[in-house]
Amino acid sequence: MTVWSEEGHLYYKSTTNDPTVCGIYIVAKPEQTVHVYFDYVDVPCNTGGLIAFVDGWELNGQLFPNEQDHPKEMNDRFFEMCGTKKHKQILKSSQNAALIQYRVPRRGNGFSFYVSFIDNPTPCNILLADIAEVYTLRNYGKPVNCSLTMLYPAQVKILALGVGLGHEQKRTLTERETGTIHKCDKRGLPDFVQVGGGDGLAQLSMVDSICGTNSEPENAVETIMCGVTTVRLVSSGQFHNAVTVAVTTPDVEATPSLVCEP
Repeated sequence: MTVWSEEGHLYYKSTTNDPTVCGIYIVAKPEQTVHVYFDYVDVPCNTGGLIAFVDGWELNGQLFPNEQDHPKEMNDRFFEMCGTKKHKQILKSSQNAALIQYRVPRRGNGFSFYVSFIDNPTPCNILLADIAEVYTLRNYGKPVNCSLTMLYPAQVKILALGVGLGHEQKRTLTERETGTIHKCDKRGLPDFVQVGGGDGLAQLSMVDSICGTNSEPENAVETIMCGVTTVRLVSSGQFHNAVTVAVTTPDVEATPSLVCEP
C-alpha cells in the first residue's frame, strides 16, 4: 500500500512472481480531482495480471465515498485492464481520491502512468490527509450527499450552519436564524448534517444530526475517537445547504463524543 499526493509519472516493475494485490492510494487537495493516464502496460492477462482504477478509495472491502453518496453507479466506478495494449482513455475520479490496484505476478512485468490534479469548482466528497484545517461542505442546491472524511481521530467544531430550515433555496438577505436544531433525521427533516465516526469507511456511528441556520454556533464541538471521522451533509435539493467546520487534533482533556473499540 502506497499513498501518493503529487502529480507526476509513476512506474512499477515486478521483481517477484508474487500474486499479491497491491494499491496506490492517490489523494489530491480537497478542491481537486484525480486524472490518471496509463502510457505503458505490460501485464499479461494469461498470468493472472490485472490493473484496476477505482473512483474513490477502498479499504478492507469498504468504499469512500459510499454507494449512497457517490454520483456514479457502483459498476461505473471501476475500470480494469490487462495485456500489453496502451489505453488512450484518461481515467477520472469524482472527488480528490482515487485508487490504483494491481496484481503483477510475473517478474519483469509492469506498467507506468501519469497522475494529474484538476481543479474542481464544486467539491462534494472530500478525503482529508491533513488536520487543523477549516472546510465548508456545500450541496450547490442539488439533491446530493456530501462528506468530509478523515482517516484519524479528530475534534470537529461547527463554525457556521446553514442547512434546511431557515435556509431557503433562493438566497435572501433576510434568512432567519433558527439556531442549531438537533436530531434532525429523527424529526423527519430531509436536510441535515451528521457527525460521527467508525473503524472503517462504511461502518459509521453518528453522534448527532443537526440542521437550521446558525452563523455563530456555541459549543458545537464533537470529539471522535475512532480510526475514521466523518462529517456528512445530506441534502434533498430543496435548499442551498452549507456547513463550515474546523478539524483539529483531539484535545486530551476533552470528553469524547464517540469512542470506537479497538
